[in-house]
Amino acid sequence: FPFRLFPLREHGMNWRARPLTCQEIQAFRKSKEVMDRFIRAYKLMLGFYGIQLVSEETGELKRAENWAERFENLNRFSHNNLRITRILKCLGEMGYEDYQVHLVKFFLTETLVEETLPNVKRSALDYFLFTVRSKEKRRELVHYAWQHFKPQRSFVWGPRDKLQKYR
Repeated sequence: FPFRLFPLREHGMNWRARPLTCQEIQAFRKSKEVMDRFIRAYKLMLGFYGIQLVSEETGELKRAENWAERFENLNRFSHNNLRITRILKCLGEMGYEDYQVHLVKFFLTETLVEETLPNVKRSALDYFLFTVRSKEKRRELVHYAWQHFKPQRSFVWGPRDKLQKYR
């Protein structure tokens, strides 16, 4: 069987690669070797996107030294957004919910605050945000996005009344 670097419990673009089962996910999560390889693969992909994992403990990220040239690639080729969505979903499957939060916040910051990735903005808001498993963390990220979205009145990813009251 063909395998995926970031396998999920759903079919992707490659229909020959079969989805993961819950038992396989549990087995992966129990294997130190598999999880070490998973983190190596994650770091490899982050590097391709111009991002560096600062802490394996927390999932904190920062721009890599080559970020400008890599961000140019991210902006130019939208197929990367599908891969990023897949990586985010897989992080959740493998128990790295904190990593999800950091990666989504990284993209929200780069698209809405720094404005370095304008062509990734829609994917960050429409897809990346909603891969985050923790409802509480997802709410925090939606609020963060709303705070930085311009014009704020055009923000459609959460109810305005709740966003204004959010603490």
